[in-house]
Amino acid sequence: MPDILKRLLRSPQGAAGVLIILLALLMVVGGAHVAPFDPESISILTRYKPPSAEHWFGTDQMGRDIFSRVMVGARSTILLSLLATALAMVIGSVLGTASAYLGGKFDEFMMRTMDAVMAIPSLLFALLIVSTLGQSSMNAVLAITIAFVPGMVRISRSVALAARQQDYINAAIARGEAGHYIILREMLPNILAPIIVEATIRVAFAIMLFATLSFLGLGAQPPEPEWGLMVSEARAYFFNAPWMMMIPGLAIALVAIGFNLLGDGLRDVLNPRSH
Repeated sequence: MPDILKRLLRSPQGAAGVLIILLALLMVVGGAHVAPFDPESISILTRYKPPSAEHWFGTDQMGRDIFSRVMVGARSTILLSLLATALAMVIGSVLGTASAYLGGKFDEFMMRTMDAVMAIPSLLFALLIVSTLGQSSMNAVLAITIAFVPGMVRISRSVALAARQQDYINAAIARGEAGHYIILREMLPNILAPIIVEATIRVAFAIMLFATLSFLGLGAQPPEPEWGLMVSEARAYFFNAPWMMMIPGLAIALVAIGFNLLGDGLRDVLNPRSH
């Protein structure tokens, strides 16, 4: 692990990704303590204040401090996106590995089902799920998880098919090990690297998808300081106070870029052909 981290930090994109993600995680952990104001405190007298020494990112239409809202909102935006991606990774990797190991009709059924789900764009699929279940952050997490599972199934199955032919799998079968033991204890640990790389890159899409759902009013609900919701609320005031939309929008873009850079760096580091 230390060797992987050293190689990752020697890569320009890997180092940039690690730096951005560390800053994002610091916001998640300590954002509420750093925020100088209550993110939900309304002050009519301080509405539409531009960035200044007192309000670093300015204030919104209700006089709420945008810096405080961005700091506190990082927790819901980033953590829920990580949760959705982690759930999709766990479910998708288990199903994909099982499909590769069992083969036959199960594999055919699983992959045709995944193909059918992947034929629907992720955003449209997530919109359908949230519209059916109701408007809430956790329903948005569930929608993103379901939308991401097919892609994780395909990735894990592709690497598991190669692992299925390895001698250690044949040895486990010869020992009479149960199917679930071989899938969970023999195959999955040996195919984790490409799955983790794919999941890291998908976090960026999860952040943008979660922000989009909140922007459309189907994710986080007011007065929660979620970044996508902040952008949505600022639309009507863009020409009067552009910082209200630009700052949470830049936060979304920066964190998404960070996870993309981290995923690209990990892919290069974990690729045996690159060293």
